Amino acid sequence: MINVLIVDDERLTRELHGEYVGRMPGFRVVAECASARAALTAALETPPADGIDLVLLDMTMPDGHGLDVARHIRAHAAAVDIIAITGVRDAEVVRAAVGLGVVQYLVKPFPFATFRERLEQYAQYRRRISDAAGPATQSEIDVLLGSFRPPTPAALPKGLSSTTLELVIGALRSAAHDGAALSAAETAERLGMSRVAARRYLEHLAATGRVDRTPRYGTPGRPQTEYSWLR
Repeated sequence: MINVLIVDDERLTRELHGEYVGRMPGFRVVAECASARAALTAALETPPADGIDLVLLDMTMPDGHGLDVARHIRAHAAAVDIIAITGVRDAEVVRAAVGLGVVQYLVKPFPFATFRERLEQYAQYRRRISDAAGPATQSEIDVLLGSFRPPTPAALPKGLSSTTLELVIGALRSAAHDGAALSAAETAERLGMSRVAARRYLEHLAATGRVDRTPRYGTPGRPQTEYSWLR
């Protein structure tokens, strides 16, 4: 189990990210903090039984900057990993965060699908680290470093947006989490888009093998098509 500390000065954001973590198998929230000082205390002084493995760290807090928190954690707790979750887009902050060993940098707001992808990458990295024994080969090092690199996306058909595609994927994943599939009309209703546009995105995902496309019977008229998330 990966123990998570959530650090953000906004209560609703902490609650949202806590709910996101709760939907991730293998992760659990063991502490939440609203300030830099409290974050350092939690990260460095939590009892071993609930030791912090991962900090979801905001960059702006009333009593300090996230970079200072990361710097202190890195100096005193090398085993604690950090994912920055922030609205700060400044390139200098991003570079400094990377220099301090921050393993991911997520810009708010984002859908659950993005959050899940980044935490799955992190969990994969931890598994590979734990499975490694003795000196690592160059290929093993390349695989470890590649754990945090998202796959290069294929070019989208004309008229499709990567941002909207991610929202459609998020809706499908959310439905799959509840054991359900979505029709184009249901997807459109969830996302506030037209049924025609939703169908274009769903058909693209079906064509690339990311969803299963099956008829749905039991409704008046012709059977509807429903789409189930596969991967």
